[in-house]
Amino acid sequence: MDGKPFAGSAEQNRGPILDVLRRWFAEPGSVLEVGSGTGQHAVHFAAAMPHLSWQPTEIEGRTEGIEAWRRDAGLDNVRPARVLRATGPWPAESYDYVFTANTAHIMHWSEVLAMLAGVSGVLRPGGIFAMYGPFARGGRHTAASNLEFDRALRQSDPGMGVRDMDAIQREAVPLGLDLLQTIAMPADNFTLVWRRRAGA
Repeated sequence: MDGKPFAGSAEQNRGPILDVLRRWFAEPGSVLEVGSGTGQHAVHFAAAMPHLSWQPTEIEGRTEGIEAWRRDAGLDNVRPARVLRATGPWPAESYDYVFTANTAHIMHWSEVLAMLAGVSGVLRPGGIFAMYGPFARGGRHTAASNLEFDRALRQSDPGMGVRDMDAIQREAVPLGLDLLQTIAMPADNFTLVWRRRAGA
């Protein structure tokens, strides 16, 4: 991988996620990716969807790998990686789309709430927010693998854990985010798709 960071999970899930994003991020516009990780998703999705301007982000000290992927890809529609924490400050710009993958379960709940508020603040009215990852539903894990994953996360850090999609949705509604679709994905994951309510 020429010294670039590499996540096998990003390589495996990028195809199914791209199928979803092609449907929901169909019109030309700008994308804010929250928690871009290695940068693999950013360059793959931007290459496949040249009608989008892609803004990758990560926390302090973790943008270098994204920049390595961006430079090697040589894509005009991937912007230089920016530092972003869920707790802010968030960009002053507005975006047509926001995407995040595998972030909610490694954040503390207060950070998940901050992310929802931040997303609501940067999304243009009618904009789409897509969140990918493992989720519980109605207080129950949707797969035994997610139960084990949740236990492992909480042993590592009691503040982390697989989040309940219903609990996330309850917090999203007052922020002007309306859930449009819950999409079952491979490996016991989901993509949750919201639209920013006009006038909210």
